[in-house]
Amino acid sequence: MTELTDVPSAFAYGDSLLTGDRVRLRALIEDDLPALARWEMDPGRQVTLTDRVAPPSEARARERFARMCANDGDAVGFSVVALDDPQPLVGSVSMFGISAKDRSATIGIALAREYMGRGYGTDAMRVIVAYGFRELGLHRIALTVAPFNAAGVRAYEKAGFTEEGRHREAVWHDGRWYDEVLMSVLEQEWAGRRAGG
Repeated sequence: MTELTDVPSAFAYGDSLLTGDRVRLRALIEDDLPALARWEMDPGRQVTLTDRVAPPSEARARERFARMCANDGDAVGFSVVALDDPQPLVGSVSMFGISAKDRSATIGIALAREYMGRGYGTDAMRVIVAYGFRELGLHRIALTVAPFNAAGVRAYEKAGFTEEGRHREAVWHDGRWYDEVLMSVLEQEWAGRRAGG
């Protein structure tokens, strides 16, 4: 953890808090909305993120991102940009259901198809988890994932998440039932991984 001793150390903490090795989380800007809405409306992507394929209207998708990334109330959300040159928008990440009493929250992440499998999601998860523990003072961060999203499960494990159970046969797609995998990471687990390198 960083001890803030003066204004430069405060600036350094703030500047580094939302930056990883491959991505930076930043506030949503108006120019992000067309791409985020287009990705939200992608039916194939919806299968990995929701319990049903029902693409929202563009207006509804834009409204959802604007609300999710307003960063007030019990949720925070960010645009995810790659630290490449140029720095493309690659997706979004949010933390919702933030409970001050229980010091817990749930995470959601969504990357554009063309940016999956490049390590951006793994790095974004590490950054948002660190943010949750370091800045929000959380004790537990959870998520759910489809069992067929093996790359997502691996990314979450790399960020410190452990499978803690399943909602059995909770999601129906194309005539088949799928479990919903429940994963979480606790503050002490994250701190232990961080101390260990």
